[in-house]
Amino acid sequence: MYVDRFLRPQFSYLGKGGAFFKPRFIKAFGTNISISDYPTLIGAPDAHIQFTAWNVGGWDGSIEIGKYSLITPGVRIMAAKKITIGDSCMIAHGAYISDADWHGIYDRSEPVGNALPVVLEDNVWIGDSAIICKGVRIGKNSIVGAGSVVTKDVPPNSIFAGNPAKLVKPINEKDFITRADFFSDPKKLASDFDALDKHSLKNNTFIGWVKSLINPSNKN
Repeated sequence: MYVDRFLRPQFSYLGKGGAFFKPRFIKAFGTNISISDYPTLIGAPDAHIQFTAWNVGGWDGSIEIGKYSLITPGVRIMAAKKITIGDSCMIAHGAYISDADWHGIYDRSEPVGNALPVVLEDNVWIGDSAIICKGVRIGKNSIVGAGSVVTKDVPPNSIFAGNPAKLVKPINEKDFITRADFFSDPKKLASDFDALDKHSLKNNTFIGWVKSLINPSNKN
């Protein structure tokens, strides 16, 4: 119910098998925003997820996110042209991905400014509060360290960090277990989630549920 109410009307496509935590704090602006199967999106009251596809003034921005994505609180993804995110990508708290300047360099009243597409290939991990700038391609399996600012392409199978981000070290492509592997046995995964729910909700009561409806901000 919450997925249909809060998310589906706002997306051009939303795949099957998603897990959405606090979906009222997941915001989508504009059209042409699609997320494929088995996403995990985690909103928070003090750190909304924000997707923006700029579709005014002759711009036709789009955001395409592949299967098995993990997007955590505070992430902002803003497209005036196109942002493409591959399968099994993970985007940590507060990361910002943009394909535009959002203002002209000399004409500060100019909306959007210069824009160049952004691509994250499969199994990319973007660290906490990292910034991915316009025109960047991040290669398969690569990691961007927390707080980094990425202004140039990142090759596959590498760790980049810093401002501006630079190569820290290569990583071995053969050693990965991806989020696609995590979802490879849906029945077992569903059983594991059910067990986790039973454990985390074991102290819930009917009276507590009624109190939460009357005063949802009360943590007691």
